[in-house]
Amino acid sequence: MARKNKNRNRQQVQARNQSNSLVQFLCGDDYESIKVSGYTSLAENPEVLAGCRKIASLVSMMTIYLKENTSKGDIRIQNELSKKIDISPCSYMVRKNWVEKIVMDLLIHNRGNSVVWVHTHNGLMGDLEPLAPYRYSFRQDGYSYKINVDGIDHEPGDDLVHFVFNPDPEMPWMGRGLTTSLRAVANNLKQARATEKAFMESKWKPSIVVKVDALTDEFASPEGRKKLLDSYIKTTEIGEPWLIPAEAFDVKEVRPLSLADLAINDAVQLDKRTIASILSCPAFLLGVGEFSQSEWNNFINTTIKDIATILQQTMTRDLIINPKWYLEFNRWSLLSWDLSQVANVMGGYYDRGIVDGNEARSKIGLDPRDGLDELKVLENYIPIDMIGNQKKLTQ
Repeated sequence: MARKNKNRNRQQVQARNQSNSLVQFLCGDDYESIKVSGYTSLAENPEVLAGCRKIASLVSMMTIYLKENTSKGDIRIQNELSKKIDISPCSYMVRKNWVEKIVMDLLIHNRGNSVVWVHTHNGLMGDLEPLAPYRYSFRQDGYSYKINVDGIDHEPGDDLVHFVFNPDPEMPWMGRGLTTSLRAVANNLKQARATEKAFMESKWKPSIVVKVDALTDEFASPEGRKKLLDSYIKTTEIGEPWLIPAEAFDVKEVRPLSLADLAINDAVQLDKRTIASILSCPAFLLGVGEFSQSEWNNFINTTIKDIATILQQTMTRDLIINPKWYLEFNRWSLLSWDLSQVANVMGGYYDRGIVDGNEARSKIGLDPRDGLDELKVLENYIPIDMIGNQKKLTQ
């Protein structure tokens, strides 16, 4: 009777092997290792944080000019006000960190809002203190709104500078940031990292598979089959050999599963490009693709310029009293040009009298020199009504 049961079990196993060519195992412990649950802020996602920090860092590196409208064009003003805003807006932090903190609040830390408290002393501007997000909130008040700071309501512009990014459609005075757009992609990247970590630490990668004659009568019962399953599936060490019944499986090759088989890398690359698209930044800033000069310059002239415009217009409105003065971020310093391009452009401007020699030298990082402050032009660059007065024609 035992011999008949053994033959019958062998036939059933062979039938299953003919209809199924792939066997997969899922362990409860491994499932818990790849399951991602709970809330994670966008600021904790490496890809989102890297993209936003790069944007904030670039905006913070631009010089802030104080300029004046004149009948002959806009000119730069250098006084104590321009020094205060561009060099030391806050006594306990440098200007770069001050601007970077504001931009990071706008992008991810505070959903498109950042508030700066303007301290004054005897009518003069003191520290421009960037407030922590937990210290303030907003409340609609008819057409306008109130800014509640430390439990006290304030009017917008009442010693408070409120920066807004991505205005809310229902409350345009309040920003929304990038939270909604980025959350789904950030969750995908988080799951990909958890899956990769679980795979690298998984114990389901045997170094060798040993076939043994284990299909006997004791495995005909549920308890016996569980014992059989534990004997070749349940392991405690990574890389421990598997002992499997010789009649149950026919092992042709033992090839470890790689991350390429899981297509995780392709999915991560796609998600990084999606984040770069939402942030309007080049994908190579997130480690995807190669550097492109034209793409970089377009990034400066669009994304960086847009955020800088928000900052300069808001500060001009709330900090500048003179109607002819305004603030402007110098984005030209961030554009990518090689030295030969700059030399050719400035050399052409110098020959036409558009810039003097010292202005041309400053663009390539050289110190000014005496005698180069005058505008000069080549001999044949003359007004059109004086063409007949050239020496070579009057001889």
